[in-house]
Amino acid sequence: MNRRTLLAFATLSTALAAFGPAHAEEPLKVGFVYIGPVGDAGWTYAHEQGRLQMEKALGGKVKSTYVENVPEGADSERVIRKLAADGNKLIFTTSFGYMNATEKVAKAFPNVVFQHATGFKTMKNMGSYEARLYEGAYLQGIIAGKMTKTNTLGMVGSFPVPEVIRNINAFTLGAQSVNPKIRTKVVWVNSWYDPAKERQAAETLIAQGADVLTQNTDSPATLQVAQEKGKYAFGWDSDMQRFAPKAHLTASTNQWGGYYTEVAKAVMAGTWKTGQVHGGLTEGMVKMSPLNPVVPADAAKLFEEKKAAFTSGKAKPFQGPIKDQSGAIKVAAGAELPMKDVLSMNFYVQGVEGTIPK
Repeated sequence: MNRRTLLAFATLSTALAAFGPAHAEEPLKVGFVYIGPVGDAGWTYAHEQGRLQMEKALGGKVKSTYVENVPEGADSERVIRKLAADGNKLIFTTSFGYMNATEKVAKAFPNVVFQHATGFKTMKNMGSYEARLYEGAYLQGIIAGKMTKTNTLGMVGSFPVPEVIRNINAFTLGAQSVNPKIRTKVVWVNSWYDPAKERQAAETLIAQGADVLTQNTDSPATLQVAQEKGKYAFGWDSDMQRFAPKAHLTASTNQWGGYYTEVAKAVMAGTWKTGQVHGGLTEGMVKMSPLNPVVPADAAKLFEEKKAAFTSGKAKPFQGPIKDQSGAIKVAAGAELPMKDVLSMNFYVQGVEGTIPK
């Protein structure tokens, strides 16, 4: 082989190497920050299932990691900042209390995309997203209103933020749509995940006469108490049927996999843009788990009809007339509560007992 042939071979080898593994495009690094344990039910579990679905859909194009049990506050800022410093170019922060920390870190890492769940702040490299779980809460209310014998429902609340208040109100409105006598009691546990407190709250609600319970917390403790006491309850964020099969009537579940996949694809393509995303039954971001066979046929029929109306966009949970606890009209008959007011909801509808903690 002469020198010219050797030179040509070397040139070809160099050109081929440019397309080989040494120059292969690096996978997009994606970080997730979780408020609770991954576990096997609830809010964090649903996000983790979404992360796994994203990885399955995109294969080697992404490399993701997560940090669980991250408290809201200073700890969250430290964790978010470390994920950015470690080279993650897309970071999902999945709790309302991470909002300010996410904003602060986003300012320090302008080339990283941040997506914050359930908040309202956005900037050039920070968007927000959430599911319209209140659609599911309304549907649960229909079942509860039909099945209660005491006309008293119970809600185990996490924190008195708009996200939770609108779920309480939607649940109550759904129940009142089939049973105007409904009253809803609320016990706050001031935690997203605390099985012991959730259990105590559920026991308190049942002692106060509630015979159908729902929750805005992560563990199946509320359901388990309901089953022990011969009452009914609903799962939240994920299907919790296996924890209390006799008590579990249905669950309003989060489906994050499709959304996480699309956001990652947009970041990789350079087409991601900031904004606020609110997905529900229509978009497949909310899904109701199968109904328990104990649900009466007439209740199941109403449930399916309203679910179809929400999915098609023909109906909304916060359509008037809606009154607050004082009897004042908040939404006139035929009108719909604007999304900005849904997102900032700070009042109880008529029928919810007690006051919102400050």
